[in-house]
Amino acid sequence: MEPLSFQEYICSLDPTTLPRILRICAGVYFQGSVYEISGNECCLSTGDLLKIMAVALQKVICEDTVTGQTTELPPTFKGLFQLAPAPRSNKTLQTPFLEGGRQQGLTLLQVLGRWDRQPQPLLCPAIGPHTLLLHPVYEVHAAMHLRRDMVKIPSTLEVDVEDVTEEAQHVHFARPLLLSEVLRMEEALPAQAEILEGPAGPAIFESAWVSRLQRGQQLQLHSRSHACWVLASAPSSGRHFLLSSAYLGRFRRRPRQFMGVQELAAGLQPGQRLHVVVMQDCEGRGDDVPPLGVGDRLEAQGLQGTGPDTRLLCHRHGGEEEEEGEELLLPLDLGGSFMEMCDSKKYGLAELLVRQPLPCEVRVVAADPGLERDVLGTLPTLRLEARLDQPVLVGSFCQEPVEGFEIPPRWLDFSILLSKGPIRPPAPCTHRCRVEELTEAFYYRLLAQLPSTPAPAPPRPPKRVQAGTGPGERHPLTPGSSPVGARLAPSLPPLPALPQQSTPKQHGQRRPPRDAGTESDSAEHDYETVDDDIQKTIRKMQAVFPF
Repeated sequence: MEPLSFQEYICSLDPTTLPRILRICAGVYFQGSVYEISGNECCLSTGDLLKIMAVALQKVICEDTVTGQTTELPPTFKGLFQLAPAPRSNKTLQTPFLEGGRQQGLTLLQVLGRWDRQPQPLLCPAIGPHTLLLHPVYEVHAAMHLRRDMVKIPSTLEVDVEDVTEEAQHVHFARPLLLSEVLRMEEALPAQAEILEGPAGPAIFESAWVSRLQRGQQLQLHSRSHACWVLASAPSSGRHFLLSSAYLGRFRRRPRQFMGVQELAAGLQPGQRLHVVVMQDCEGRGDDVPPLGVGDRLEAQGLQGTGPDTRLLCHRHGGEEEEEGEELLLPLDLGGSFMEMCDSKKYGLAELLVRQPLPCEVRVVAADPGLERDVLGTLPTLRLEARLDQPVLVGSFCQEPVEGFEIPPRWLDFSILLSKGPIRPPAPCTHRCRVEELTEAFYYRLLAQLPSTPAPAPPRPPKRVQAGTGPGERHPLTPGSSPVGARLAPSLPPLPALPQQSTPKQHGQRRPPRDAGTESDSAEHDYETVDDDIQKTIRKMQAVFPF
């Protein structure tokens, strides 16, 4: 067919013949130009193809042929129209009349359905006495090559087009997909894909494979999977990581320190008991609360009572002369310093998560043998923050099909173009994604999505004011803690500083024995921020009083 203006073609289009394929022939839209169409940028060039999928009437511009005035009619206009014949001279009439007598009125949609490339003169008593011309404006929904969404084009677009439906039946309009869409298309995997646009925004992983996700890169998408990660941070270095559940390194727990009974109660998990040793002498409160001395071993068992009368039930282990020990009910506002007693067992990640609630501090004592270089083994302390589960796509680069990685589309999304035919690539090895180092910005973004507390804190008792702890004074953080870690821990009162030396022994208090054995594994007791005297005390107590 001969080229027509886009408006002429759309107005004469029979909707029952859709879809139709058009080629842009000429107009004001030149090669490579970018224009805004319905809020979206669209590049229209001579020779481009449009696949018309739907046409929707937006409005009708009604032109008075005598006065030149125009009005807009909505598609729901209820007035009736009649075809206006050529007028005949008659001095007794200032208006045209209908030669064929009274005609049956036509609705607005009926008039537009009889469109024949050019508007016809009409009469409508509901509008006025003069002859009218109708100019409909349609919204055209069209598909274009390499466009994710339908393009919405007004029919008044000033281009010429020609219908090439018959000769372009074989043309495939490739539609880009986001990785998040592919995640829901498990039946399309495995597949080969080309990256059309790399990830937008700041990077989330420090890994080298992420920087290679650029336009034109060829990917193999193997399968959909579910990744179980643990968010971790290294307080001493400021680095942050995601540890895969497939990580094969071995951990040893680091002891927690609790400043006061309030913190000790917050660290107690339901159904578990917490073994600690007293690190600072603490005065008693009459007959109800006996004094605590350095070296006392306590087993925190649970809370008793409600409101201000809440107490922490503890069992104080007796020495050689007091094998049975005694039960204590400690008020939550009681001060003191307590150090958790940890075993020396080496744990895998899965076993550690079962036995130890998060957050917790550990140290990697055996690197993952499958990693060429396990960066976690060089860190003195690793804080495991929280578990994160995410659906992922297992992928690899076509140049290195056996070296796989896991892409979480909810965090790392970008557009790709899938290849036509199915492929059967070999399953890749994903060992190198067992540890992903995070950028600082993304780490804090993940923290913001986590709940502020892993468990509700026990009731807070009235605060006791002590010397040197006025409202205007600030307390240092506990060793190994950080403002980030504080966001994940229960709300706790300010923490006093560690003493440099233990206070003089009070009557009735016990000290740890001095004939302690030697410790075989110094890595277990790497307390960088605790002074030397307390380090020695801890070693002796762990050797003599194992749990």
